[in-house]
Amino acid sequence: MAFTVAEKRALRTGISVGIAVAAYGVSFGALSVAAGLDIWQTCFLSLVLFSGGSQFAVIGIIATGGASAGIPAVASSTFLALRNGIYSMRVAPIVGEVPLWKRLAAAQITIDESTAVAIAQEEKSAQRVGFWATGIAIYIGWNLATFAGALLGNLVGDVSRFGLDAVAAAAFVGLLWPRLQQLQAAAVAMISAVLAAFLIPLTPPGVPVLAAAVVAVVFGLTNWLHREPAADAQTTQPDDLPEPGDTPGYHPDHGQVKP
Repeated sequence: MAFTVAEKRALRTGISVGIAVAAYGVSFGALSVAAGLDIWQTCFLSLVLFSGGSQFAVIGIIATGGASAGIPAVASSTFLALRNGIYSMRVAPIVGEVPLWKRLAAAQITIDESTAVAIAQEEKSAQRVGFWATGIAIYIGWNLATFAGALLGNLVGDVSRFGLDAVAAAAFVGLLWPRLQQLQAAAVAMISAVLAAFLIPLTPPGVPVLAAAVVAVVFGLTNWLHREPAADAQTTQPDDLPEPGDTPGYHPDHGQVKP
């Protein structure tokens, strides 16, 4: 199967983002084991839940509250994962009409990065390639990195000292940055960031993310601040002008009919 230039670009972007983000899975594996989960429990969580923010919320709450923190951990994880359901509304047209097993696979890899890479592409086919390439690359890489981090356990510890805690955020911001040239996108980003920062110390984990998502939904539904591109001015081309012999009195130097 031959890829177009746009599809090749989307494929390269998806794989590169996948490698960068998956590396942070080492941290999750190590921290999960340190929080008290077994290696198999850690790997199962990555295979089934597969949502970085939700996974870290689970092990963070378990680490501080032990087994009694099970319900709060699930609640916080659910709040954070709800954003993926919002993403699915944007991703569904990109995936298109596919068999059930493929829809289930698409649902599993609908995350921040796969959505961002997909919508950053101009062509529909490139969006599809970007979505699948990013999602599959991160899913495979994240689970392998989780397993490696769980094996290493406390030998790795908190890999934020290596700067890997910023990988996912940096990759996501890099993908969204070109879209901030649009007034509406810039307004959504600014208002969402301010609202989330305000709510973080006041609400449970996940609520600030959902509040930021609501801002985007409101802007999208109302189409507020969106500017339609100006229509290209239609100009008369030389080929549209009549030939000298076609119209009586036509002057070739001025393109008009003499009285």
